[in-house]
Amino acid sequence: MNSFVFPGNIESDILGISSLPIPYMRTSSFSSLVQDCESMLLRLIGCPNGRVIFYTASGTGAMDAVVTNYVSLKHKAFVVAGGSFGYRWKSLCDYYDIDLYEVPFAKDIDYSDLEAKIALSHPDVFLCQQHETSTGQMFNLDKISYICKKYHVSLVVDAISSFLADPLHMSDLGIDICITSSQKGLNIAPGLSFVILSQNISDMHFASSGYYFDFNENLKNLQRGQTPYSPATTIFLQLHERLKRNVQIGVDSIISRVRERALFFRTLCNKYNWIVPAEVPSNCITGFFINRNGDILFKELLDREIYIMPGGTPNYFRVSHLGVQDKQDLLCLSEEIYRIEQL
Repeated sequence: MNSFVFPGNIESDILGISSLPIPYMRTSSFSSLVQDCESMLLRLIGCPNGRVIFYTASGTGAMDAVVTNYVSLKHKAFVVAGGSFGYRWKSLCDYYDIDLYEVPFAKDIDYSDLEAKIALSHPDVFLCQQHETSTGQMFNLDKISYICKKYHVSLVVDAISSFLADPLHMSDLGIDICITSSQKGLNIAPGLSFVILSQNISDMHFASSGYYFDFNENLKNLQRGQTPYSPATTIFLQLHERLKRNVQIGVDSIISRVRERALFFRTLCNKYNWIVPAEVPSNCITGFFINRNGDILFKELLDREIYIMPGGTPNYFRVSHLGVQDKQDLLCLSEEIYRIEQL
């Protein structure tokens, strides 16, 4: 199998952790493991004095938690929607007062226009993706951060697919909350998501309008290195091992490796006249239009145990650059796609 979907190919020894005996989580050793994970995550995302809330949930669960615990305290939210995941913020916020800023498919934000809309809207919180996974388009967090600081707007960023693929330093950008999850940049099994709170807000009292996702209850338990409810224990073990390796490698080296794969695959797209629509593509993923036979490509590749992501638009597909892959893997993938185009 060769996987170009999330989480991608995973090293056999990390996969093997799932076959080990499952430890009991209500122990001091597991508490230490959770606390180590928190410390390493904060280091990798550039928020050394923040806190991490761990959920056994998908990334959407973490988004929901942010809305019910934090956005619900605000008078107005401003949502950037550049694709399906931006609209997910909108769906989660529909019960609240929001302004929706729509960005066309695979286009970058007009940042002057965005600033004008923010100045007019006077929102309390700004919700966006660093990179819209459905299109591959990356937004400029430096410019967004500048606007939010200028108008005193709290910045919340979904970095689920951009973490460890594109540069992100929470403290430097003044981000109050970041969200990520286990199955993308961390390249382990799906099942864990993380809400990273900046030092500025980590001590505030949040709304408790939910039960399982309650920030206050989770933060209270985190003081002893625990989650309030049963965690995905085995995935925590994978997470701990992955984070140790990532800290040793370093964020810049990890991102450089992902960027190199992305740029190489895009040279192959150019070779075969496949159009990459994103104006500013993320390192994480390449969305591209093939020329023909898109209706059979997905199944033909599956028959060869090659996995890529359909994009919901005719002839449009996405290839992740996360996980274990090299240039030879990407070269073989491009040759297979081109071969199927010729059928």
